[in-house]
Amino acid sequence: MKHNSKSNESIWFLEVDTQFVRDQKKKLEKEVVCWSKGVIGNADRPLVISGPSGVGKGTLINMLMKEFPSMFGFSVSHTTRAPREKEQNGVHYHFSERNVMEEDIRSGKFLEYAAVHGNLYGTSIEAVDVVADAGKRCILDIDVQGARSVRASSLEATFIFVCPPSFEELEKRLRARGTETEEQIQKRLRNAKAELEQGSSPGLFDHILVNNDLEACYEQLKNILGISKSMNTVPITPNKVFDLPVDFSLSKINEKILINHGVAEQKVLDLSSMKGGAPGRTRGLDMYVL
Repeated sequence: MKHNSKSNESIWFLEVDTQFVRDQKKKLEKEVVCWSKGVIGNADRPLVISGPSGVGKGTLINMLMKEFPSMFGFSVSHTTRAPREKEQNGVHYHFSERNVMEEDIRSGKFLEYAAVHGNLYGTSIEAVDVVADAGKRCILDIDVQGARSVRASSLEATFIFVCPPSFEELEKRLRARGTETEEQIQKRLRNAKAELEQGSSPGLFDHILVNNDLEACYEQLKNILGISKSMNTVPITPNKVFDLPVDFSLSKINEKILINHGVAEQKVLDLSSMKGGAPGRTRGLDMYVL
């Protein structure tokens, strides 16, 4: 734990032997040092939703966001491509220089990434944590390969794969759009076939939804998430970053950190439910005043 006497400084935890550190040591073949910011409270597991183009996963996500706007949020992806007209940095994408994004990828700051038409696209750990800090459950709409990368990362998420009732039905839906050329449709069908094969890989997805009827599939999705309409009226409390007072001293008893400030005030930081999150957040902290 980092001791800093400056005001508005947060508690930072040195990750010594977390799963993330072990993974990075193995990947980089060298010693790794990671710090993560202390956050009071836990965040719900992010949702990774995958499925082939035309299966309706975007529609399902939009229905979820519309019915429960205070419960769910999207992470803002990074890209090395130039912004298009009216696109805002930090809103539509985090626009990054290629050398910067490549270095962050090597440093383990990205959950998943891919090269598309010469540009890099990816989801950073920080982008997911920002949604959680706002008290919302993060949704990642990514392809199967991206889901595989997230599964192999330190992020604990719920993985859902949406598939069509049949490959013939998927082709019918793609053609019904009327927005793509025959060449584009054939490319999407080839990709869809590969994704459907990978989607059934053991241990990759926690749940598989068959989108035969949209409303029924949506109800199944809500059942998996354990949510109902009434839950949207429950106020959401954002996760709070733990800030240290200006002058303090620390002592430790078992899994509790005693923070002494002033003459009478003493706060207790309970680490018993702590979850390491380097290089993003160490969550699950509980604080109370003695």
